Amino acid sequence: MNTPPLQRSSGPGVARAPAPARRPGAPPPLLRFGVEEEFLLTSPRSRITVPAAEAVVADAARTLGPRAQYEFLTTQVEGCTRPVGTAAELRAELADTRGVLLAAADRAHCRLVATGTAVLPSHHPLTVTPKPRYLLLADRVDGVADQIGAELCGCHVHLGDLTHRQALSLSARMRGWLPLFQAFCANSPFCEGTDHGTASNRPERYARWPTFGPAPVLDETGYRAALDRMLADGVILDRRMLYWFARPSEHLPTLEVRIADSCADLDTVLLLAVLLRALAHTLLDPRTRARPRPVPDGALRLAHRRAASAALDARLPDPLTGHPQPVRQLLPALVEFTAPALLRTHELGLVRHLSARLLATGCGADHQRAALARHGRLSAVVDDLAHRTATTAPLR
Repeated sequence: MNTPPLQRSSGPGVARAPAPARRPGAPPPLLRFGVEEEFLLTSPRSRITVPAAEAVVADAARTLGPRAQYEFLTTQVEGCTRPVGTAAELRAELADTRGVLLAAADRAHCRLVATGTAVLPSHHPLTVTPKPRYLLLADRVDGVADQIGAELCGCHVHLGDLTHRQALSLSARMRGWLPLFQAFCANSPFCEGTDHGTASNRPERYARWPTFGPAPVLDETGYRAALDRMLADGVILDRRMLYWFARPSEHLPTLEVRIADSCADLDTVLLLAVLLRALAHTLLDPRTRARPRPVPDGALRLAHRRAASAALDARLPDPLTGHPQPVRQLLPALVEFTAPALLRTHELGLVRHLSARLLATGCGADHQRAALARHGRLSAVVDDLAHRTATTAPLR
């Protein structure tokens, strides 16, 4: 990701104004948020991924500017929203960004598909985008760039504006909830022609990259020391090469949450972003009495594996009690836990509606399996994903 959706200043050389003093016990300032979505490009005839990123990004950039971006492989593109303050604004941004990329893909004779991994077997070797940093990365992770399932697409939410200290603190408090977000955004049950029996294949493939996984609990000093150590040991090339599930941006005033597969259904992306922001507002609010329990790293990794495997049918630890609960109970419970924050932003009704519909109709992995059951072939799954990705009108 080269150009993020949130910026530190309003223009070159313009410093951000200092935040006004907040009276003790007052709710935290409302955070802006933005989304980065990664997509695959597929052939309309073969449904296999095609290396058309150069044409698609160049075309889309005429409208989106730097918010249309290249990704690691030439079969992938990324779209970034601008930072916004409301759910309605974010949905419009997501729809507009997708619309521009969809039109550019159509002119390049390919289709835009939101899924965590390629459904059908791709043509190997996969081509790395010929940008200096991507080529260095490919050399550093030799073999991973062309592994089966290397075309990994995620949906990343930026929460800001936050200081580095606030972002690290929020990451530590939020990490027990992230398996739940991973579960309802699961959208990669098939990986290059193979069904591995899980709802999300992307985490297993991504685990071969350095630093992938839950973010450690660190203060500012510990964070800088950890990055310096990884740089010195050659684990990472630079400070952007962190693939933790949540990370403070090195060049933005945000916490970037990187837990979700790319979601074909735009309203799942909206639910992800709005609920993450509501959780952030709740955890940052000094009036919130219930606080998450510390989660041991081993238990947290197990929860993420269960979320990837079973999605909506998983049982995950309740972050407030530590007791295992079904995802179908945890999601409504999270909505109610964040209800005061959602009321403050006039989003409670929207989130209740979107979460109830998702639980009733299934997550992305459920839709992919249903498409295969209806048609009996994986090419139909790609068609269904392309249709869902292109459906940007509000659902009822």
